Amino acid sequence: MLAPFGLAPIIWNGIMTFIVLIYIMSVIKFMDVLVSKGFPQDVSRKIVHIAAGSWIIFWPLFDPSDWTVYFNIAVAVLWTLLFIVKGLTATPEDTAVKTMTRTGDPKELLYGPLMFTLVMEVCGTIFYMDFRGIAAMAVVGWGDGVAPLFGSRFGKHKYSILGNEKSVEGSISVFLFSLIALMGFSLVLVPNMVLADFNAFILKALIISSVATLIEAISPKNIDNILVPASVILTIMFLPF
Repeated sequence: MLAPFGLAPIIWNGIMTFIVLIYIMSVIKFMDVLVSKGFPQDVSRKIVHIAAGSWIIFWPLFDPSDWTVYFNIAVAVLWTLLFIVKGLTATPEDTAVKTMTRTGDPKELLYGPLMFTLVMEVCGTIFYMDFRGIAAMAVVGWGDGVAPLFGSRFGKHKYSILGNEKSVEGSISVFLFSLIALMGFSLVLVPNMVLADFNAFILKALIISSVATLIEAISPKNIDNILVPASVILTIMFLPF
């Protein structure tokens, strides 16, 4: 959309950046409060993960007529810097450590969380309002985000690929939530592409979700936030339709 109310694009995009910042920080603060009251840390971590991946819902609200449209990644850049600093210097009592790590070790911030913000930055610049960026964020945000929760709580049927133990239930959740998120975000962000050939879109979404499920199953935990979205982007690029 173009900047409304006669505002200059740089002003409007600055306002939208502030709104995205409020959105992300509110989720983190809310989760921190819940964790302090005994809310499961692993669930908190994944809610923040999913909320961050859903930031693409703000994309259409930025004005793309000006270079400041790339302000959309400002929050991701901020957290990239914070994760580096906190990963090297923070204590286990730090808010980011408590809400975004599995074990409370600050160094975990230098792996999955840091990689996630880097993916956000790539998608928000190179693949802004592009189906490849939308699909990558939908899958890494929701499919890869929900899987550990289902796997740890309902994963009774285990299997191992390349030394990585996963569960059938967790992998099913990767597929289903990747597919649902991919379809939902695409309908909102690029409806013309979806409706131009709905049957082809559904087939494409099924293939992408299947590839993401496979890659998530074989990826080491520390780098799945890079491998999963990269596999999605490459799959779309090589699909013949």
